Amino acid sequence: MYPIQIGNYDFKRIYLWLQYSDKLPFFTEIVIEVFYPNNMQADGLVMFNHGFLIGFDPFFFPKQLLSKLTNQDTPLFEVNPSWYYNYSQAAIDNNWALAFVTTCHQQFDSLPWTDFGGSPRPGQAAYAAASYLIRYGATHKYNDKKAVRDFQFLKQSTQNGISKRNRVLFAGHSVGGAHAQAAATGFANLQALGGKQFTPYDPVFYNREVTPDHTPPLSKWMPEQMADPVGVLQLSPVDGAGGKIVPVFAPGMKPYREKLAEIKIPNLMVVGNCDSACLTTASNPPAWSEEGANNQYAQMTPAGKESWGAVCMVEDGGHCGYLLHRNDLCSMADSQQGKLAGCKDATVWQAGEREFHFTNELMRRYIDQLASDKPKIDSFSDWKGCELISWLNDGASDKQGISLTKFSDGQYVHFAR
Repeated sequence: MYPIQIGNYDFKRIYLWLQYSDKLPFFTEIVIEVFYPNNMQADGLVMFNHGFLIGFDPFFFPKQLLSKLTNQDTPLFEVNPSWYYNYSQAAIDNNWALAFVTTCHQQFDSLPWTDFGGSPRPGQAAYAAASYLIRYGATHKYNDKKAVRDFQFLKQSTQNGISKRNRVLFAGHSVGGAHAQAAATGFANLQALGGKQFTPYDPVFYNREVTPDHTPPLSKWMPEQMADPVGVLQLSPVDGAGGKIVPVFAPGMKPYREKLAEIKIPNLMVVGNCDSACLTTASNPPAWSEEGANNQYAQMTPAGKESWGAVCMVEDGGHCGYLLHRNDLCSMADSQQGKLAGCKDATVWQAGEREFHFTNELMRRYIDQLASDKPKIDSFSDWKGCELISWLNDGASDKQGISLTKFSDGQYVHFAR
């Protein structure tokens, strides 16, 4: 696919095959949507894990077979997460690239189907996709030196005297929010934890022709060719729902959250006070609970760890207000909002309304906080006092018409310490 030019940005879809480990015959198709400045000088990359089973289709495999027989595009090309999560303005204002990766949503390796949460595989795929874009740019012709040179869109930048072009903000919504937690732990942790969870990880890529030629396994790449996580943003993360259906094959993201607690990078979770999908046992565990019970936030901020985890809560926020366009499956999640105290008669934000614009502004400010010309956030106090957190914690600041809910300490942003 040739790039589609939209103003000073290009949009491209890349179709590849990903083998999770070069030692095991487990493959998945992936499509990467990437939006990047056409001067090929992006200052960084947002890799977004989309959520709530966008593109779920029980006829996926028949359509897949038909596409081979008729020489049509794979049905994965019908999945367009960028349509729902169109945070392009946030990227444009900061000269960053924005990418989405979609796969066959593997619940477990032997049967690619749909991921309901609980499997780290989509997080592994997101890290691999981000690294692919860093090394090879927006082309599936990774073995064509000219194509790679022409489509590398991340510029060399210097921060604190270090030259690099591999800074990545990992973000995601719903099950994608949990998958972003895994991706943000980085390659070494994905490989170590994957080995313990029977989800081995040392990926290689094939182009769409699935020729014997492939990229080297990720463990052979130079550090500067691989994604360097510089932040994580989770929008109503949901984990483990699939674990109730196929518990043996859904190991969950808890080990990744525990590892994330040890990593000193900005870490922000956003939830809605009426989001039953992430605040109740619809997520296993729930994303957040102020009582301090077992939940995703508690796993990222355990006692004795210097975690940088932070959480804020959108007033009248549900599960789908982050989206620009309505998604039927996402809307099913918000049908249970009455189960939460004070939400039975609440008017919850819907797709395309003010919560979407708030999220775009939040993303814009988060990216700006990570800009290469800004001082690097080197400490917890830097993170706690940075402009992004100050904006969120200021009840009078313009948040595109939405309000945040105060926590018991009177603050709009909660830290574990």
